[in-house]
Amino acid sequence: MQTIMHIVGARPNFMKVAPVMAAMAKRPGEFRQVLVHTGQHYDRNMSDVFLEQLGMPQPDEFLGIGSGTHAEQTAKVMLGFEPALAKHRPDWVVVVGDVNSTLACALVAAKRGVRVAHVEAGLRSGDWTMPEEVNRVLTDRLSDLLLTPSEDGDRNLLREGIGEARIRRVGNVMIDSLVRLLPEARKTPLVHELGLVRERFVLVTLHRPDNVDDPAALRVILDALAAIARAMPVVFPVHPRTRKQIQAAGLESAAGSIRFLEPLGYLDFLGLTDAARVVITDSGGVQEETTYLGVPCLTLRPNTERPVTIERGTNRLVARAGPAVARAFESAIADPARKTCAVPLWDGGAADRITDAIAAAGPRSAGR
Repeated sequence: MQTIMHIVGARPNFMKVAPVMAAMAKRPGEFRQVLVHTGQHYDRNMSDVFLEQLGMPQPDEFLGIGSGTHAEQTAKVMLGFEPALAKHRPDWVVVVGDVNSTLACALVAAKRGVRVAHVEAGLRSGDWTMPEEVNRVLTDRLSDLLLTPSEDGDRNLLREGIGEARIRRVGNVMIDSLVRLLPEARKTPLVHELGLVRERFVLVTLHRPDNVDDPAALRVILDALAAIARAMPVVFPVHPRTRKQIQAAGLESAAGSIRFLEPLGYLDFLGLTDAARVVITDSGGVQEETTYLGVPCLTLRPNTERPVTIERGTNRLVARAGPAVARAFESAIADPARKTCAVPLWDGGAADRITDAIAAAGPRSAGR
């Protein structure tokens, strides 16, 4: 039996880890599972509610890291994680995505000779000003098993000199959670409670430093959203980081009739995403979810590590300048029909393929 240690720390991690834990739980004779929550996101709506809605167990270890600079968070996770690793002595540490907890735990595991499996490996934006790009590249270099969501991930890893034997294309595990919970999400009353009409409102989510840390850039975005809100309701569940920046810059007045909400649980947010006419975001995961759902997505970034969402035609990169956002919005609503998108292996079965890949790797390390 192999001991598998799963790492969650920030909001996107939960939707990726939950299906894998559920798949492994169906094979109790093969796996013993340990869940470590680093506490990188510690607001209830950014953390605990996801455990509940996704049917995840309570963490075996909670590190309580909290906020800080990237260096502070990474260092705190490393210091807190090493004793947990020594205590549970796993065969594998499974890390997901590209947050600071991902890199920190992968680095500690690699230094202690514990194998690392990276779920969502191989994604690249090519933008080294993004902390997530640093985390992605370094985590992949540290990992023994690289579990990619799409063909571009395989190509990126091979181009960087990573051996083909370490790469397994498994598909998008975040879509596993979406497929399982979409029927329930469609029953949530939030759309009705907010007085919204399906496919007659815009959903917004923003949190990246380039968009929210610069008051001038944030004002331009809020002005553009306020202009859109004059044509169609705009609903904006606000990340704590973003809310803090809006208040610090005194930009509440620039919001116009934008409807700010507290952070939402997974079911409510998925329900809004599915019902929205357009989604405006800078989130990688939201780009994936909208692609699967066929909802037009405007991504306020100069690049994306998920080019397949652009290729499928649902996602569009948009400069944050007001006129560009307005033109992209008008173009998105011009076509009344949603696009049907089928990305290979984005089918709800990625967690089973991940489980098979780890099982096939066996209890002994083949080395790098």
